[in-house]
Amino acid sequence: MSQSTFCVAALYQFTRFDDPAAVQGPLLAVCEANGVMGTLLLAHEGINGTIAGSDEGIAAVLQHIRRIPGCADIEVKFSRASEMPFHRMKVRLKKEIVTLGEPGVDPTRDVGTYVMPQDWNALISDPDTIVIDTRNDYEVAIGTFAGAIDPATPTFRDFPAWFRKQRGRLLGNTNKPKVAMFCTGGIRCEKSTAFLKAEGIEDVYHLKGGILKYLEDIPEEESLWRGECFVFDERVSVGHGLKQGEYALCRACRHPLTQEELASPQYADGVSCPHCYAQRSAEQRSRYAEREKQSRLARQRGEPHVGAKQAELRAERRAAKLARKEAARQAAGQQDDS
Repeated sequence: MSQSTFCVAALYQFTRFDDPAAVQGPLLAVCEANGVMGTLLLAHEGINGTIAGSDEGIAAVLQHIRRIPGCADIEVKFSRASEMPFHRMKVRLKKEIVTLGEPGVDPTRDVGTYVMPQDWNALISDPDTIVIDTRNDYEVAIGTFAGAIDPATPTFRDFPAWFRKQRGRLLGNTNKPKVAMFCTGGIRCEKSTAFLKAEGIEDVYHLKGGILKYLEDIPEEESLWRGECFVFDERVSVGHGLKQGEYALCRACRHPLTQEELASPQYADGVSCPHCYAQRSAEQRSRYAEREKQSRLARQRGEPHVGAKQAELRAERRAAKLARKEAARQAAGQQDDS
């Protein structure tokens, strides 16, 4: 991998934190002291997130994390970025480090069988294997494995309802078929396989290290991956060898955009894109345009911009998720009527 300026580390560990708040302060302090930026989530079930910084800074933070009880063997995937992919450092307390919304699911007790990237092609090429992409609909839209089922779920917490509704069609009247699932870095599959095991499915498998590890380890000429992999930072997407992809990001709805979509008359940087234009009023687009203008002026002044009106941005992300969910519901209704 070429040596770009910043080291990016995607990490997670399911482990029991009796007091996540006690972990939060020291972890934030070591990140800030080493110039590391990104987002880390803490919950009673463990830690999850992506951070970026110098090689030395990332090494210092990982050294600190590995000293936290239960995190000595934390899962970490590295890549490179030519520019800092984050604007600031956040360490947040959450109910779950990845939200499934099924309280009884515990990946520390029972999960599916890990499959190394080198063995993944053989598993998903088996005609008796059901392959499911557990990511959100907008992630699947830009890339997935050949032959994988797309649940078209707007959020991960929609996955249990989708599976329960589709279980009969997918599995028939038996629990015997092999089910292989995958996600970006592996964490969602820790929960989705634990969920299927709790639902009584026996032969459940998931890709060790997720898509990112597969793209890093498997040569493109041997790969069954098609397209690019969405990542939750300023790189937007990566391809084989974890090289930065071709997609851009709509700053209004956070949807990945092709070069053709960037040329659309409905696209305006930070304001709208073909995916969200119809969902926004002229007043909203005017407000976004002003926000983008202030962001641009801040950058020109050399001031660090962490996003004006963070609450508004969070509200827009929630609105975008609801819009995708409603679109999926309407599509499902149309299919039921046909």
